[in-house]
Amino acid sequence: MDTMTLWHLTGWEFAALAFAALLVGFSKTAVSGANTVSLAIFAAVLPARASTGILLPVLIAGDVLAVLTYRRHAHWPTLWRLFPAVGVGVVVGTLFLVWADDAIVRTSIGVILLLMAGVTVWRRRQAEVSDAADSSGRDGTASRAGRVKARSYGVLGGFTTMVANAGGPVMSMYLLSAGFRKLGFLGTSAFFFLIVNVSKVPFSAGLGLIDGRSLLLDAVLVVFVVPGAFLGKWAVHRINQRLFERLVIAATIVGGLQLLLA
Repeated sequence: MDTMTLWHLTGWEFAALAFAALLVGFSKTAVSGANTVSLAIFAAVLPARASTGILLPVLIAGDVLAVLTYRRHAHWPTLWRLFPAVGVGVVVGTLFLVWADDAIVRTSIGVILLLMAGVTVWRRRQAEVSDAADSSGRDGTASRAGRVKARSYGVLGGFTTMVANAGGPVMSMYLLSAGFRKLGFLGTSAFFFLIVNVSKVPFSAGLGLIDGRSLLLDAVLVVFVVPGAFLGKWAVHRINQRLFERLVIAATIVGGLQLLLA
């Protein structure tokens, strides 16, 4: 059966999904966390649970483009510190999806995103990012407090990315709080989400969220990710660090409110 017929997409609905896919490409190469808007669009146009499975391959396409663009700027010690906790979060999120309905999922993720944004704003008002942080963003996160923070954000990131593809804002808040500059931020998050999103595919397929018909729709939507990624690459060098951080936090807040009010 034709995928467009299966989902009963009107012209406006397809245009909304295409715009959301373009925004995924932009967010992966410019303002991480902005793809929460894409999440909301997909959930509004498609069945809520099915939308997470359809969005996942689109996100992976954006991750591949981001890795190709910023691969030299990744900070691997931070990634290795996060992955074990993220794995725990993905497993917990999978179990949560077995019984949680759409309303519970949206409310839970929305609350978490707003909480993370609030904590980050508070922390940044209390103290400026350490001048010792280098261009890669390392700020002493190897300390005990840093490890606890990494584990906490890792579990939350794994949980939110599994249940709603909404891990971007959580990890954005962690990387900002760790003092990452723009390129280190984008390079580290690019590898992080490529690895995490690919690892989610078996779980999503096992839950019935990805199948051959959903992949047909993805094949069409991925085309729109590419121009979004090029637009983001052009824009990121024209955004100063302070504006970059404000945009990331604003995108997180918008995404959280959309999930709560949907």
